[in-house]
Amino acid sequence: MILLVDIFLVILSIIMLWKGADWLVDSAAEIAHSLNISDLIIGLTVVAFGTSAPEFAVTIRAAITSQTDISIGNVIGSNIFNLGFILGGTAMIRAIKITPKLLYRDGLFLFLSTVLIYILFFGFNGWDINDNIVAVEGALLFLILVGYIFFLFFKKETIEETHPKSANKESYIFFFIGLVMIVVGGHLMVEHASSLARVFGVSDWVIAVTIVAAGTSAPELATSLTAALKNKHGMAIGNLIGSDLFNLLGVLGLAGIINPTLIQEDIHSSVTILIIMVFMVLIMMRTGWKISRLEGTILVSLNLVRWYLDFSG
Repeated sequence: MILLVDIFLVILSIIMLWKGADWLVDSAAEIAHSLNISDLIIGLTVVAFGTSAPEFAVTIRAAITSQTDISIGNVIGSNIFNLGFILGGTAMIRAIKITPKLLYRDGLFLFLSTVLIYILFFGFNGWDINDNIVAVEGALLFLILVGYIFFLFFKKETIEETHPKSANKESYIFFFIGLVMIVVGGHLMVEHASSLARVFGVSDWVIAVTIVAAGTSAPELATSLTAALKNKHGMAIGNLIGSDLFNLLGVLGLAGIINPTLIQEDIHSSVTILIIMVFMVLIMMRTGWKISRLEGTILVSLNLVRWYLDFSG
């Protein structure tokens, strides 16, 4: 009976994720049109904040319970998953168009933010036993995020996408409903897919690095893929870059403020991999001003190899 309940709730979570994403993308585009801002900006900020809610919940809960090493690992792992499986998988289905502004402003800012995380965590000499994150560093990361958001909203820019319909009261209602559906859907998927995996003898560690990582990133997957299929390319990739920035600067910043902690050695390799991943994505963005199906396949393949090495190690 419990097995059937788990299967039903996993199926329900998938329906919630995709329908919620459909409503979220459409209503967000209408709201962006009404506020005279681009799909890219709404994707980088409001949509990205919403789809990062699972990472916020998991990470802050871990920080409060003095498990900050787990919270850091969740953020770094989710960011790698976003750039590999989600961006790559979305591009495999439909190539994603890139604008120079997206690359040189937002993509470069993500790369510099990732490098800053490395420097704050490890300095310039790699990992040692005394490496830590303190409250001042956490506050610095959070303030950088706040400054970036203010810059995006108050700097006037040309609207590159248009939407035939302006927002009304229903747009804001469906935006909120869609956001709640993808957050709750992601939570249900993590809880009940994990329960199913245990029934079939899968270890907690494998569940953590696969189902939990995928589940907390499920809102980003549903939203970016739906946006790409609706030709909202700015929102599709803006959601992923914005989500990674919220994770790095917002979630890690708050975790550092709540509970400063030592940095575990295995985090070093994960942050290094993330820097390489971001750099690769920037190169791909510049080649032809799009992320092609081939490049998407490369990103997904590299992440599959990384997962295999994690499991075999």
